[in-house]
Amino acid sequence: MSIKLVVFDMAGTTVSDENYVALSFQQAMKKQGYEVELKDVNPLMGYEKPVAIQMMLQKCETDVQKINTAIITQIHADFVNIMLEFYTRSNEIKPLPNVENTFEQLRNMGIKIGLDTGFSRNIAELIISRLNWEDKIDIMVASDDVKNGRPYPDMIHKMKMDLNILPTDGVIKIGDTEVDINEGLNADCNYVIGITTGAFTRAELEPHHPTHIIDDISELIAIIKA
Repeated sequence: MSIKLVVFDMAGTTVSDENYVALSFQQAMKKQGYEVELKDVNPLMGYEKPVAIQMMLQKCETDVQKINTAIITQIHADFVNIMLEFYTRSNEIKPLPNVENTFEQLRNMGIKIGLDTGFSRNIAELIISRLNWEDKIDIMVASDDVKNGRPYPDMIHKMKMDLNILPTDGVIKIGDTEVDINEGLNADCNYVIGITTGAFTRAELEPHHPTHIIDDISELIAIIKA
């Protein structure tokens, strides 16, 4: 099997995230009167953010009539604004260790590099710009570029179509959350790799049956060469 595309998650997989995203989500919920704990937020971080907001509201709002499009849209708008301000101003935005070297090795192997994310495109593009990754990746697909975000396979399917990846070509998905793994499985990726650099620990990733679990992105190269 010849691997032609590796699809990476962003925050927690390729981009350092010291709970910035979860804290921003928590802050956006609080602006609308909802106090939520980070331990409840973290498991939702891989999802398309409006979906994550709806899931959180279903957990903490007893009046189901209040869980509607208007409140979800407002909380998401607050989240986006908080994230855009953070990624615009912060000096803490940086790649995780060995990510850029791994990108370079993949390029040298003739393998395409894709990023997908639960962020909307405006946030994802800002991150890529701040990291100067425009020339280091081949494609980025954000959750609002497709009908269904993760765990649906839509983002990976769009990537494959846009890059002319054939059904017989090998594809790898790598991410730090349950929803990353399920996305890869739903997209029939050849390898679905969990990584422990983000929201989920090895013990939390194992029940979702990735093909591999790694602790450093550089371990990916050995898997491809095996």
